[in-house]
Amino acid sequence: MTLKIAVDADAAEAPYEQLRAQIAEQARAGALPVGYRLPTVRGLAGELGLAANTVAKAYRALETDGVIETRGRNGTFVAAAGDAADRELADAAQTFARRARRLGADRATARAAAEDALRAAFIDG
Repeated sequence: MTLKIAVDADAAEAPYEQLRAQIAEQARAGALPVGYRLPTVRGLAGELGLAANTVAKAYRALETDGVIETRGRNGTFVAAAGDAADRELADAAQTFARRARRLGADRATARAAAEDALRAAFIDG
């Protein structure tokens, strides 16, 4: 089992975001199983030809999203399947629904706004 990452310097997305998205997708798809030890920040930066700060930023975002966890000097590992991410997603959806209702939107209008935002966020899907 190996981490497969390709960073395109000419892409519109920043390198840290490409890295974050690819690790998150591989973890969610099971290509990186729970408990898989990720390379060190410096090691992955060297492998990919990126600055260590770029990899560190991606790792911080992944940890915030609950995709990975850092165990001090023991390293960084793929976290248990999405529990924290699922909770955060549900919280975000609740916040959106409450805000849409306060703004006076009906279900159809709120759903359309959410779909527009999702289309914009997931351009290739």
